[in-house]
Amino acid sequence: MRQEYDRTLDAVGARLKQLRSRRDITLTDLSKETGISVSTLSRLEAGLRRPTLEQLLPLARAHGVTLDELVDAPPTGDPRINLRPIAVGDGATVLPLTRRPGGIQAYKFVLPAGDDERAPDLRTHEGYDWVYVLNGRLRLVLGTHDLLLDAGEAAEFDTRTPHWFGATSAGPVEYLSLIGRQGERAHLRVAPAARK
Repeated sequence: MRQEYDRTLDAVGARLKQLRSRRDITLTDLSKETGISVSTLSRLEAGLRRPTLEQLLPLARAHGVTLDELVDAPPTGDPRINLRPIAVGDGATVLPLTRRPGGIQAYKFVLPAGDDERAPDLRTHEGYDWVYVLNGRLRLVLGTHDLLLDAGEAAEFDTRTPHWFGATSAGPVEYLSLIGRQGERAHLRVAPAARK
């Protein structure tokens, strides 16, 4: 039993690093959110220090996961996903729709009405992204392309291409995003439309 406990705590560091990377934030940003020093966060992620409950609680809250998810507790048989919105700044909200790190991750994004004159802050990272607009109009800047996607439209791209998402001044936008490691792609399969 003690060995299982040790293995569980030893694996927390890698999960912490993966969760922070997935959110694309720095140790300094996470330190400001949690009140835990940058050096302690670094040692926790590197597995050089085991986390305490006092550290796990603010880390779970900051990453929008449960303690069970953070420490990879054994499954309870309850398949429901605990949807906890995460405020990511500028009024935007993210709802993680998947529970386990690794593989394809699903998110729902809700962005408030935007400023059509706002200069996009293009980012890159490893992976592949598939987006589907649920409501509103999504502005997707992808490399040199500036695209508008309406409800029901989808796009997929390599996230090493500089990209940015935003809403237009017409109103808020809600969209789903499936993000996978490099080379993983999400494909929508539909039956061909009947000819008239």
